[in-house]
Amino acid sequence: MDRRTFVKATGVAGIAGLAGCTGGGPSDGDGGDNSGDSSGDSGGDSSGDSGSDETTTESGSGDPAANIGMVYATGGLGDGSFNDQAQQGALQAEEELGISFNEAQPDEVAEFSTFQQQFAQSTDPNYDLVCTIGFLQADALTENAEEYPDQNFMLVDSVVDAPNVDNYVFAEHEGSYLGGLMASLLTTQDFSAGAGSTDTESTSLGFVGGVESDLIRKFEAGFVAGAEAGNSDVEVSTNYVGDFNDPAGGREAATAMYNDGADIVYHAAGNTGAGVFQAAQEEGRFAIGVDRDQSLTQESYADVILASMVKRVDTAVYGAIESVVEDDFEGGDTIELGLDQDGVALVYGDQIGSEVPDDVADEVATAREDIIAGDIDVPTSPQ
Repeated sequence: MDRRTFVKATGVAGIAGLAGCTGGGPSDGDGGDNSGDSSGDSGGDSSGDSGSDETTTESGSGDPAANIGMVYATGGLGDGSFNDQAQQGALQAEEELGISFNEAQPDEVAEFSTFQQQFAQSTDPNYDLVCTIGFLQADALTENAEEYPDQNFMLVDSVVDAPNVDNYVFAEHEGSYLGGLMASLLTTQDFSAGAGSTDTESTSLGFVGGVESDLIRKFEAGFVAGAEAGNSDVEVSTNYVGDFNDPAGGREAATAMYNDGADIVYHAAGNTGAGVFQAAQEEGRFAIGVDRDQSLTQESYADVILASMVKRVDTAVYGAIESVVEDDFEGGDTIELGLDQDGVALVYGDQIGSEVPDDVADEVATAREDIIAGDIDVPTSPQ
């Protein structure tokens, strides 16, 4: 049966699109590719509704170099951050390597196992690799990797110790440190750019997380450490919304922080981050995006996005697919991507990032080199 029949025959909602080797990808609503440097969490409306939508792109003549299954994190495509960044890796592989890929957008964690199984069980096509995006997939993958030992998997943001799984993890704390340092240096001075400005009577910052976990605490830990390095008197307030797809919750959390004097709020909250940007505009303050350059993927908020902590999930996805195409996939490996590997980076906003004072940008650049050199040890959990 063809792949579209496979989608329907399984009875599982959420496989949103098939991209053939002709370069025509599925509809993603990711707001531009922005250099492929980040991943999609904030903005868009994505998520939740794609479970019932499916689109198919016809493949060109000839067989694809590999068939790839993509199981995204909850929140779906169009988040302008994490999932969109992952999709960029598949789209790049489609264009450059001639692969074909099919996508599943789970609405809830309970669906991860089913989607992983559907790809692993498929025989037409047979999937050469199943990409599982997000740490919340680890529990399901632990079981499915054992259940389907002949299926190759890759996992982003966690580690499953299995001979048929390659794991890709990032040094989110390193990039977040740079964001915290920049924010700390700016909140202690009179600074205006775009639609935002700092309050000279306050020296405080905010961090909005999605689901509280060891992974998201790495973002928080790095941000707080960087803020303290910039000025020990700067205070950072933290709020975990408990969801990666709750813009209203993100807006409420950030608004409270701005009202309490925060000049800049950094989020690591997926689509929830769209609410953080909205609050920044409404309150005339600033925000820091995550995963992708959100001044580009969330262009309507570019006048308040000072920078984004970019996380190259696209690099991880592309690298895993390339290893399969070149028959180099081994399984059982954990690949770490930090500042030194350009796996994470602080990217200044497209509209207002150039207005960050040179002395601040220079101090951030120096800190980056010091982290790579081992002269700065960034914590991975909040103190």
